[in-house]
Amino acid sequence: MSYNREDREMFDAKCGDCGTDCQVPFQPKQDRPVYCRECFQNHKPEPRQGGRFGGRSNDRGSRFGRDERPREMFDAKCGDCGNDCQVPFRPKEDRPVYCRECFQNHR
Repeated sequence: MSYNREDREMFDAKCGDCGTDCQVPFQPKQDRPVYCRECFQNHKPEPRQGGRFGGRSNDRGSRFGRDERPREMFDAKCGDCGNDCQVPFRPKEDRPVYCRECFQNHR
């Protein structure tokens, strides 16, 4: 499906800043101002921080990126080979934990 701007329905409007008659690609509402192409540049919202999808960062780092702080590691015993290992979560007694090597067999 292709999009052609020339096929788009345009609506008559009056610029809320300079009063010039203009056309816009949406039905203007009475309670919101409409701006001509030139005046619209003065009313553009500030770019969002946080990347392409507008994600916000939090105390633990970027929304989509890795946390820069070292993760807390917990001691565990592998459910397959019995070796001691460390995992980045608190192990539960009722669920087996696997070391890095054995985990590959359970993916």
